[in-house]
Amino acid sequence: MTEQPVLLEIKNQIAIVTLNRPQALNSLSKAMRDQLVTVFKEIQQNEDLRVVILTGNGRAFCAGLDLKEMEADGLSSNDLGTTAPFIKLIEQLSIPIIGAINGFAITGGFELALLSDFMIAAESAKFADTHGRVGIVPGWGLSQKLPRIIGIQRAKEMSLTGNFIDAGQAERWGLVNRVVPDGELMAVALQLAGDIASCDPIALKEIKKLIDVGYGTTLAEGLALEGARSKAWAMQMDVATIGDKRRAVQARGRNQ
Repeated sequence: MTEQPVLLEIKNQIAIVTLNRPQALNSLSKAMRDQLVTVFKEIQQNEDLRVVILTGNGRAFCAGLDLKEMEADGLSSNDLGTTAPFIKLIEQLSIPIIGAINGFAITGGFELALLSDFMIAAESAKFADTHGRVGIVPGWGLSQKLPRIIGIQRAKEMSLTGNFIDAGQAERWGLVNRVVPDGELMAVALQLAGDIASCDPIALKEIKKLIDVGYGTTLAEGLALEGARSKAWAMQMDVATIGDKRRAVQARGRNQ
């Protein structure tokens, strides 16, 4: 029986999505891209899920497109650009995604990692944008997202040299939130996912959307958007439960 190129495991309210072509450094074959569509459709339709952890099996998170397959079969226009089905589905997912970067995240695999709401990295993780070395132009968002995350000059250094950066440098540049020992990556990811899952799920979806939409606007437009949505939210909020929730937050803060 052929191993599935993408694995989906559900633990409580957490979906763990694992890229599963370790022998090919989890490169994005057509079968993997198609199954990512299937998996993320299933996740979006499951109203019990609160958060996703996206990771890879083996020594790579994802090495990008399967260049051997692309050389033999080419790419259809459906696979290109930010409207590519698997990119669009992941980008538009309403619940948060934690990228647990376990190894190499290269070019298209780097772009896939950037679809996460935030990333944590194993000590062995390495990142590179090798589009310029391969002779192609990024199309899944890297050229626009990377400068917004690490700054335009650092992004240009990565994209114009094709050089790798290690996990420590990625943390110093603000690309990943934290670096952890390889053996602790999933434990830390699950702890963070549990923290997310314990929050109000409807509010979290609204906050995630508000951050994402506002980030693509000016500060003034973003503040106006927040004000309008906050007022609309307050009008339908169940104020009777706020006191209990506030006390629960205070108790949690004392225990952290």
